[in-house]
Amino acid sequence: MRAVVCRNWGGPRELTVDDAAAAPMIEGGLRIAVAAAGVNFADTVMIEGRYQNKPPLPFSPGMEVAGRVVETAPGVKGFKPGDRVFAKIDYGGYAEEAVAEARFAWQIPKGMDMTTAAGFAVVYGTSHLALTDRAGLKPGETLLVHGAAGGVGLTAVEIGKKLGATVIATAGTPSKLAIAAEHGADHLIDHSAEDVRTRVLELTDGRGADVIYDPVGGAAFAASLRSIAWGGRIIVIGFASGTIPQVPANILLVKHIGVLGFSWGTYRLHRPDLLTGSMETLLGWYAEGALKPRVSMTFELAEARKALEALLGRKSTGKIVLTTGR
Repeated sequence: MRAVVCRNWGGPRELTVDDAAAAPMIEGGLRIAVAAAGVNFADTVMIEGRYQNKPPLPFSPGMEVAGRVVETAPGVKGFKPGDRVFAKIDYGGYAEEAVAEARFAWQIPKGMDMTTAAGFAVVYGTSHLALTDRAGLKPGETLLVHGAAGGVGLTAVEIGKKLGATVIATAGTPSKLAIAAEHGADHLIDHSAEDVRTRVLELTDGRGADVIYDPVGGAAFAASLRSIAWGGRIIVIGFASGTIPQVPANILLVKHIGVLGFSWGTYRLHRPDLLTGSMETLLGWYAEGALKPRVSMTFELAEARKALEALLGRKSTGKIVLTTGR
């Protein structure tokens, strides 16, 4: 099969597209003929050798796939060859075949195409559990979302609205803010032209945001500390800016706030019941029409380098997806 292969730690330029052996079947597994694979910021960290789970070289990146089941392990129920599925895996998604645990695979709902399905699990799963299980976002609270037109940011806007929050979106261009507004943001802040703290305080009558969703880090995190309400919660999702912030503990004390780390992938190990329950909820919301996934760029498998460079260059909104032609 064809696969994108990482043989040396580094950036996208280190990747090659080669013939590779198919992954062995696992207990409780599904073999999937991959039609599309989601591209995530974590993939860029993994190929640099900086991800928390460091695969042995060589390997194929890619944490989420969509395609058709071609084989099931003995005893697996609920799936059969030919089923359209999407799945969360550790790595190996940038390939024509992938093996996933059946418990972390889901039937693709009617009306959802393979490209959309490939980009659904990570971004929606992240925002849903971050805002419900970790932050405890309540109806009537104010949610501030940084990077609101990005992969996870856009889903946080949608889910925040579904949970009954007032959503303030930040982004660096008017066009990106327009996309956040299309997905339900109540208020928009152009951080390249406006002071985030000043605008948040204006929009909240001086109180600040109750929950702040931060996949950016760097200057966005500094703005969060200045924009948060007393007793508020900052959810650390990632560091798309490339700068990992340091947290001054005196501000946590004085403002009576919490800074909460979040890693969706670790739920597979520690709380798989919450992860699978969350995905069922999200698929129900999709069926209701409450979620409108956005894929702004697609690339062929052989163009994985370009896809990752587009992600790192913040050229996309919503998701980037690789396609295999299957």
